Amino acid sequence: MVGIKDVAQRAGVSIGTVSNVVNRPHVVSPATRTRVLSVIEELGYVRDESARQLRAGHSRMMALLVLDLGNPFFVDVARGAEEAAHREGLHVMICNSGQRVDLEASYLAMLAEQRVRGVLLSPVDTAVEPLRRSRIPYVLVDRRAPVGQASSVSVDDVAGGALAMRHLLESGHTRLAFVNGPAVLTQCADRAVGVRQVLSESAARLDVLETSALDVASGRDAGSRLLGMSARPTAVFCANDLLALGVLQAMVSADVKVPEEMAIVGYDDIEFAAAAAVPLSSVRQPAKRLGRVAAEILIAETSGDEDPPEHQAVVFKPELVVRDSTRARRGNDARATYSS
Repeated sequence: MVGIKDVAQRAGVSIGTVSNVVNRPHVVSPATRTRVLSVIEELGYVRDESARQLRAGHSRMMALLVLDLGNPFFVDVARGAEEAAHREGLHVMICNSGQRVDLEASYLAMLAEQRVRGVLLSPVDTAVEPLRRSRIPYVLVDRRAPVGQASSVSVDDVAGGALAMRHLLESGHTRLAFVNGPAVLTQCADRAVGVRQVLSESAARLDVLETSALDVASGRDAGSRLLGMSARPTAVFCANDLLALGVLQAMVSADVKVPEEMAIVGYDDIEFAAAAAVPLSSVRQPAKRLGRVAAEILIAETSGDEDPPEHQAVVFKPELVVRDSTRARRGNDARATYSS
């Protein structure tokens, strides 16, 4: 392999000058910088990042491990994290657990071995022992951390579930359904709590349909189950927008009018929610902001200060964005936005 000494010798400069060109180009004169970069390209020199990390004592790479990169919500989380990281000259490695506990555990072990600077984690499980053993900081994203164990950035999902269900009740529905995701996910459990809190004050009937994943296919399956009910609900709240889009597809395929025969509310307010055949009402989470704030906290906690900041628990409030899929029966604004 071509080393930094080879570049220095060919360019006629010191090893320190080559290092400055790679790491601090602003301190090198333009002429010298151009000559060294030309030699780097000619020889195909690639910096040994692992050696640099050993010398510096820390990595410039943080990781983001998410539940499902097929969900645009997590793509926006990643964009926010990258914005914050790039401002500090850092990079983000994005990993996808696919909502699988075994794959999540494998990634965490790999990230610990790679000695990344820190991990932004939207977990299936909370088995973070590989990170703790390796003393790698982490921040939970879209999930609250146990008090004192780690920092977290999340949305009040109990309030979000309550917002969605209250909207359907106030729109005049009394036969309701809730399509929820895997019970192991805290987000799903919290949204269910919000649903039940609102319904505890109502005589409305609720059918709960659980799915094994938070994706469109699971939503279509739930929609088929709704269509097969003898006493079909007139409104459904789905634990995320992908489920809601699947339910919408099932209704459209069966010629069930939305919202006249079936009102639908999703969660996350991804871009596709507003662009659906029937624009979906949805509980909005500030996805990009979640990622950005989580990355900023992780950067602060790994800055090398002797007294790092105390762990933070940042909780954002959700908003309900009302669109055509729940056009109100009593004259409410069909495109209003409500906060919890």
